[in-house]
Amino acid sequence: MGMCLPCLSGAEDDVVATPDPETRRRQLAEAAEKRQKETTHRGIKNPEALERKKKKQEEVEKEAMTSVPSGGGGLKWQVG
Repeated sequence: MGMCLPCLSGAEDDVVATPDPETRRRQLAEAAEKRQKETTHRGIKNPEALERKKKKQEEVEKEAMTSVPSGGGGLKWQVG
C-alpha cells in the first residue's frame, strides 16, 4: 500500500488542464477542416493548379452557354 504513494506524489504536477469548451470546439473544427482538405486533395500533387483548371473550365462552359443564341442555332434533329 505504501508503494503507490511515491508514484502519486508528483501526479499533481502532471495533470494537464483541459481548455475551455469554446477553445476545444475551435480546435476540433480546425482539425476537421484540415482532415477534409487532406481528403479532398488526396493523390493530387498540385491542388491549386487543379482548382484554377476547374474554374477556367467552368468559365469556358459558361461562355459557351451564353454565346449560343437561343433561337435554335445549335444542332437540328432530322427524323425521316
